[in-house]
Amino acid sequence: MAEVTRRGVLAGAAVIGGAAAAAAAQGIAAPAALAAPPADGPPPPDPVTVGPGDPRYRSLTERGFNARFVGKPDYVRVVSTTAQVVDAVQQAVREGKRIAVRSGGHCFENFVDDPSVRVVIDVSPMRAVFYDARRRAFAVEPGALLGEVYRRLFLGWGVTIPAGATAEVGVGGHVLGGGYGSLSRRYGLSVDHLHAVEVVVVDKSGKASAVVATREPSDPNHDLWWAHTGGGGGNFGIVTRYWFRDPAAKGSDPAHLLPRAPEAITSFYATWSWKDLDRRSFEALVRNHGTWYERNSAPDSAYAGLFSVLMLNSRKAGTVSLVGHLDSTGAGAQRLIDDYVAAVGRGVGARPDRGQEDEPWLQSAANVQESSPASFKGKAAYLRKRFTDRQIAAVHDHLTSKAGGEVDGSLWLVSYGGKVNTVPADATAVAQRDSILKAVYMASWETQRGKPEPCVAWVRDLYRSVYADSGGVPVPGAVSDGSFINYPDADLADPALNTSGTAWQTLYYKDNYPRLQRVKAKWDPRDEFRHALSVRPPK
Repeated sequence: MAEVTRRGVLAGAAVIGGAAAAAAAQGIAAPAALAAPPADGPPPPDPVTVGPGDPRYRSLTERGFNARFVGKPDYVRVVSTTAQVVDAVQQAVREGKRIAVRSGGHCFENFVDDPSVRVVIDVSPMRAVFYDARRRAFAVEPGALLGEVYRRLFLGWGVTIPAGATAEVGVGGHVLGGGYGSLSRRYGLSVDHLHAVEVVVVDKSGKASAVVATREPSDPNHDLWWAHTGGGGGNFGIVTRYWFRDPAAKGSDPAHLLPRAPEAITSFYATWSWKDLDRRSFEALVRNHGTWYERNSAPDSAYAGLFSVLMLNSRKAGTVSLVGHLDSTGAGAQRLIDDYVAAVGRGVGARPDRGQEDEPWLQSAANVQESSPASFKGKAAYLRKRFTDRQIAAVHDHLTSKAGGEVDGSLWLVSYGGKVNTVPADATAVAQRDSILKAVYMASWETQRGKPEPCVAWVRDLYRSVYADSGGVPVPGAVSDGSFINYPDADLADPALNTSGTAWQTLYYKDNYPRLQRVKAKWDPRDEFRHALSVRPPK
């Protein structure tokens, strides 16, 4: 599903970023043009309604990242303004049609492409990024791609938000699930910088309207803001604008209201061939990696600027790889990277193929592209500590099994912790605030020629084996801490696959779920916005 380039970048890293839009922005605007949308510019285009007979229909319904799912809505409404979103929602409610929203299209499951969805509201044209002086915050519309956001914030003001690792990831769904990426160990999550959100909601009478909710505790809509700091997409309404500002920022100079972007980064990779890894070597590699993160995930660590992924690929791929980057360059960065790679490889025996490259931050952040869409099944988990020896053995057995020699599968262990873990668990909807790694389990196949059943069975069995001691799922405990809603996995709601006795809602939201339910009851009392893993109103 993903490959490592010689520069150590992640092709296919949309998995790291969350929901994404369909295509990258073209061109670079001059910094002076980035301050705000021109007041006297051309009017926004009218909304477009595209039905099955329209030649644009397939392009709008088959643009999801997971080619496993293709929806067949009655129509897609392509919108460009908040007012158009309100009108589109109102019409769908009036017609009694189930709604889904698409800003990027990288949902792991069929939440948008479910057969019961009759209307898709496509907000991908809403891509504005500008400084809003009235709110002293940066406004970002949901269709903006992370590459666009990084480029505009950096060229205009030298700042950034800590978000996903792939330029093609879209802001809309990415932020709603928590928003993490390559700068999160240094600066926290995207939602830790979310100042306000504009949402189109539907009240008890069926009336659609747009409301703004802010971080301010005195805001009567504060609970709606909180729900959008990790509560996941498709739950409460349709986001039409985010505003970002560091909660600790002072004054009104926009260049000091968000974290400063790095000047440059050092990308690196280390790759081991499966031919050189026996069981003992593999287990030492995974154990070393987890132990290193246990010891180096404090917010004041010298490695706060490190982002890395240990890609434990099935034997079919031929290699196991450690890729990542450090948000600095020079001799000091070189020493940190060398020490890190040496610590992970200590006692492994086999020497990895290594490489690295220094490059300006913007070129790195704004240009990481995803691979072509494929059909895949993904699963996820948080790790508070390294895998146990039993779990590591289970991973080895599945990656090297007969099926592992035939399936394009992998387990990625992605860096986490640092500044993320300085925020209280109830301050945002992201409840996992003491983890050190995220685990992403994947199996993929070519849509036209592949056979999904063996691939899905393989990744399900791997996941179930790793968490065999807790009913086949990562129940919060000493090692695990549930799962990540931006990598949704409907299996967690299946009692045949989740035998833990722990509800899927707890796996995703822990003690924050009852509050999310209360927000749901207040702001979406008719349950207009729902999917297989949506927040349910309290009984």
